[in-house]
Amino acid sequence: MRALRLNRALGDKLLASRRRRDASAERVAARIVADVERHGDRALLTWTRRFDRMALRPGDVWVRPRELHAARRAVSPEFLRAIRHAARNVRRVAELQKPRPWTVEIEPGVRVGQLVRPLDTIGCYIPGGRFSLVSTLLMTAGPAQVAGVGRIVVTCPRPNVPLLAAADLLGIREVARVGGAQAIAALAYGTQSLPRVDKIFGPGNRYVTAAKRLVSADCAIDFLAGPTELLILAACGNPRFIAADLLAQAEHDPETLALLVTTSSGLARAVCAELMRQLQALAKTNPARRSLAANGAVLLAPNLEAAVEFANRFAPEHLSLPGAEQALLERIQAAGSVFLGAWGAQPVGD
Repeated sequence: MRALRLNRALGDKLLASRRRRDASAERVAARIVADVERHGDRALLTWTRRFDRMALRPGDVWVRPRELHAARRAVSPEFLRAIRHAARNVRRVAELQKPRPWTVEIEPGVRVGQLVRPLDTIGCYIPGGRFSLVSTLLMTAGPAQVAGVGRIVVTCPRPNVPLLAAADLLGIREVARVGGAQAIAALAYGTQSLPRVDKIFGPGNRYVTAAKRLVSADCAIDFLAGPTELLILAACGNPRFIAADLLAQAEHDPETLALLVTTSSGLARAVCAELMRQLQALAKTNPARRSLAANGAVLLAPNLEAAVEFANRFAPEHLSLPGAEQALLERIQAAGSVFLGAWGAQPVGD
């Protein structure tokens, strides 16, 4: 984990690194997407065998209903209660976010209104490289159910038992064992097995992101997620908690960007020391080690104004304010999601 002094030049360099197009990933993804668009299932299964080491036949693409039911029976009651609880919270928020129809008479005899209709079919891409992300299923399928989407198709390269149990609990009946750029292409253009969807949701690796960019002219996508980002902005706070938050996000992917921006040299030293201590407890293969070494940093800002300015320019996916959060929050103009206070952990907030 690097400790660096934040200045304008360093800020520009960090911002520029996020804007680079991944040309090599786009070349690979373009070949896969074109192949699946042209040859359908044959290409989908060929690329699945090559990248995911799964020799699927067309009839094996879909998880069978009995597998979904068996997975639900295999997990603990505590797990199912947790999924119900999380799904309930996701749906409550989605209800508040749902666009509403309205109408207004802008002048006598002239009425203008907005009608809101759900999409017919969507695709939920669930990453499954090291483990299947149940949280992604909740955060994509849950709002779709609230919106009233007619058909929800889930793809995951290696859906594990917890993911299948959660899908069964949510009433998701279509789960396909495919992933990568080939799954994105299948959802965008349709194959003999997978339907063409109206919109694709969910994050993925660099090839998935590249494929979403390529198909976006033909099929709507949510956005180009890229690697997970966390920026913690703190003049004070618990070093153990801050280090744990950085590690929790860094575990997502070796390309995760995890930053602490602080005006306190004491806090910077304490967090660096705590990170070293917590890293020693992790397995050598844990991706957080590589991620923090390559993309993690503690940035010492000269003052609070410079720290806030950088945070707003950076506009991180996750922004954590563990200290005097309310005063700082009023100055934040751009962030994906904001976590307030020492107990505002990103995994729980997600």
